[in-house]
Amino acid sequence: MSSQRPDVLFIVLDTQRADRLSCYGYPLNTTPNLDAFAAQATRFETAIAPAQWTIPSHASMFTGVYPSEHGMTQSYSVMPDEVPTLAERLRDSGYFTAGFCNNPLVGVINNGLRRGFQSFLNYSGLLTSRPNQAGASPGLVGRYRQWFKRQISGVMTKIQDAFARSDWLLALSFTPIMVPLWQTALSFKGNTAKSLEDTARLLCDRDDTAPNQPIFAFVNLMGTHMPYHPPRPYIEKYAPHVLRDRDARNFLQRFNNDVYGWLAPLTGALDNDQKKTLDGMYDAEVAYQDALLGSFFEKLEQAGRLDNTLVIICADHGEHLGEKQLMGHSLSIYNELVRVPLIIRQPGQNQAQVVSEVVSTRRLFQTVLDAAELANHQEQPLTLLPQSQTHLETDFVFAEAIPPQNVVNLMQKRQPDLVRDRACDQPRRAVWMGTHKLIEVGDTAIELYDVQEDPQETLNISAILPENVEALQECLQSFAGEINGYGTLITARRAPGYDNPEVQRRLQDLGYLED
Repeated sequence: MSSQRPDVLFIVLDTQRADRLSCYGYPLNTTPNLDAFAAQATRFETAIAPAQWTIPSHASMFTGVYPSEHGMTQSYSVMPDEVPTLAERLRDSGYFTAGFCNNPLVGVINNGLRRGFQSFLNYSGLLTSRPNQAGASPGLVGRYRQWFKRQISGVMTKIQDAFARSDWLLALSFTPIMVPLWQTALSFKGNTAKSLEDTARLLCDRDDTAPNQPIFAFVNLMGTHMPYHPPRPYIEKYAPHVLRDRDARNFLQRFNNDVYGWLAPLTGALDNDQKKTLDGMYDAEVAYQDALLGSFFEKLEQAGRLDNTLVIICADHGEHLGEKQLMGHSLSIYNELVRVPLIIRQPGQNQAQVVSEVVSTRRLFQTVLDAAELANHQEQPLTLLPQSQTHLETDFVFAEAIPPQNVVNLMQKRQPDLVRDRACDQPRRAVWMGTHKLIEVGDTAIELYDVQEDPQETLNISAILPENVEALQECLQSFAGEINGYGTLITARRAPGYDNPEVQRRLQDLGYLED
C-alpha cells in the first residue's frame, strides 16, 4: 500500500434496496458487476441508514451524527454553520474535493450539503453544470461564459429552492401538466453515464489538482429512483411482460406520472400484476445502473487508480414497492427503506469479507476521516475499517423517520383520513440490538421484530416479549431525550444513557450484552 494518503471514492446509489442486489442474496442476477466488486471488498450484511429519505441521510453520512442532531430533517432545512462536513474536513487537510451529483435535493437546493466541495457538478435540475463550470477556464471568452452560466445558475437555483420550500409550488409540481416537464426537461434523474464518465476523468487525469494531491470524489446516482424508464434490453430481461401486456404498460405510465402516488400510502394492496410490474422495472433499473458501474470500475482498474483508493458504495435509503401498502420513501422506517447496501474496499484489498453486525451508515464520516488520517480520539472508535482492538464495545444503532412536512401538508389536503389512520404525521424512531428491532411511532404505537428470523417485519412480537420492549424502549427514549432540543452534537461512541447501570443490567439479562 502506498504511503500517500488514499483517494476516496464515495458512491451513493440513491434509492437502492439491499435486498435487490444479488450479492445480498437476491435470486435474480441483477448486479454482476457489484458482485465482482464485493468479492474483493468488505460487505456489511446489515447496514442501516440513519433516515428514510435523501436529505437527512446524506447529512448524517456527511457529518457523522443522527438527523435530530444535525437538524436536516426537512426539505427547507439548512446545515448549521457550526457542524463541520466531511468535504470541509478533507478540503482543509489538503484533499481536492469534488462532487458529481444526480439528485437535485443534494446538488441543487442551497441547504449546505455542498459545503466544502471545491468542484461540484450537478446533472439534474433546470440548469445542469459541466466540468468547464467548475475549474479555471482559460481565455476571456471562456471566463465570460463561465461567469454567465454562474449567474443563470444562481437564478435557477433560487427558483428550485422555492419549489422545495413552498407547499403550494410543491403541489403545482405534482399536476399532470408539470410532471412530464420536470421529469424530462429538468433531468430529474440526472445523467448516470455522464456523471460516472466525469468522475473517472478526474480520478484518472487529475486535472486542476496539485502533484500527489489526494482526491475525495462524492458521486450520487439516481438510476433506481422513480420514474422507471430503463433501456429496452433490461426490460426484456427483467420485465418482459410489460412489452407485451397493454394493461401493464398503462399501469406503468400512470404510475410514472403519479408523483403523489410515490409518496402516500396505498389505500389498498397492489394486485399481483401491478406488483410484478413495479418489481421488474425496479430490477431493470438496478441492472442497468450496475452495467454502467461495471464500465466505470473497468476504466479505473485499467488506469491503476484503484490501487490507492478507498471505495465506499452505499445507499442513502431504499424504496417501498407496495410492501405493507406503502410506496416510495417518505413515511416508514421498515427494512425496505433503512436497510441499505454497504460495500467498502480498502486500498490493496483483494479478498471478500462479510461483517454481520448491525452498523449505521452515519459512521462513514468517521471511516473516511480514519482512512485520511484525520480522525480524532472521539471519531476513531466509530470507523468501519478494521481495528487493532480485540474487543469493541457494542454500538447502538438508531434510525429516525421524521416525515417531510411538505408531504404531510399535501396529504392533509388530499387524504386527511389516511394521515390519521396511518399516522403519517408522526415521527418514527427505531433501535437495533441483537436480533431485535424496536420501532416507536409517535408517543403511542410500539412494534418489535426479530429481524433475523423475520427480515420482512411481518410479525409484530411486542405483545409476547414485553420485557424486551421495555428495555429497548428505555434505550430509545434515552437517545431521544438527549437530543430533544434538536441540534445537540453527540460524538461519543456510546448511545446516550448507555452507561446507566439499570439499562446495562436489563440488556444483559435479555441477552443483548455480554456480562
